[in-house]
Amino acid sequence: MTDSEMATYLRDNGYPEHIVRAGRAGLIERWGKFVEQVERGYKLGLEDYRNDLDLRGIIAMLGLDEDVRDLDKRFEAMLTDREKRVWESSAGDPFWDFGYPKNASHRLMEDLNNEGLISPTSASQ
Repeated sequence: MTDSEMATYLRDNGYPEHIVRAGRAGLIERWGKFVEQVERGYKLGLEDYRNDLDLRGIIAMLGLDEDVRDLDKRFEAMLTDREKRVWESSAGDPFWDFGYPKNASHRLMEDLNNEGLISPTSASQ
């Protein structure tokens, strides 16, 4: 996919104009910022977390997996409870849709509990 085709796709699918303009580099940068958030201690809730997983799904759909391989390794190292699917960001069983950050905030844990994805005892830890 060319950069122009990528920009058209992003625009047509409602991505903010600053992401469209940044294109490939913007998507990769945004994924990198999310990975850094997770490494520092993910403080947001499930809706935000799923939005970021959707971003990774778009990266995969656009064929940019190799460009984020190192970021993916860092992200994957932060995940726990890997048998739990918390989202469906793309076809198949991409690793990023399973589990949640080891250092997830009470807010994310509570949201996961409310959706029945973890037990109440996990949410209170």
